[in-house]
Amino acid sequence: MNEYEYEPVRGLPEQLPEGEYIVWQGEPEWQAMARRVFHIRGITVYFLLLTGWYLWTRLQGGAGLAEALAASSWVFTLGASVLAILLVMSWAFARSTIYTLTNKRLVLRFGVAIPMMINLPLERVESADIGHYGSYGDICLTLAKGDRISYMALWPHARPWHHGRVKPMLRGLANPDVAAALLADVVGVAAQPAEVREEREHAFGEAVSAA
Repeated sequence: MNEYEYEPVRGLPEQLPEGEYIVWQGEPEWQAMARRVFHIRGITVYFLLLTGWYLWTRLQGGAGLAEALAASSWVFTLGASVLAILLVMSWAFARSTIYTLTNKRLVLRFGVAIPMMINLPLERVESADIGHYGSYGDICLTLAKGDRISYMALWPHARPWHHGRVKPMLRGLANPDVAAALLADVVGVAAQPAEVREEREHAFGEAVSAA
């Protein structure tokens, strides 16, 4: 049993301490992972073009249609196999990921073969940007300078091509605006002085419980 195989609270390795409560939980949609992480559309087009090119070259070489189709079938089969693997990986990555927002931190639990968990204290979140594509969206976080997270350890929940200053991402959310609004609320509370923060956290916690 690994350290995250048993979860007393879904998405968390242990019970929350007193005064901390869950504000929101979400997970990626596998269709969004397939499109945005594994680029399923581009790879599909690539193999279709490769199959068409191979078929055309065989026809140009004097082969009959049936012979050319038979000779090109291995390319199509290879493409179908690759796409099937990527779709399974998209489903597995989405199923193994849970994003948990509490009034104190943002927790990312992910990993298919090796489960991992990353805690991001809210006071270390400098800004958050939301991106929409179709019916899904991503939330990209910028952490305070000096906070370092391994890009490889965080992938695929990291903004692509930002290796120097790694930016965690909540990927493929079905309702990104809801998550972004709640994140903005709790980060705003975390930035307040201690006395104001405690009062606002209490009021916010009552509102969350009522909802």
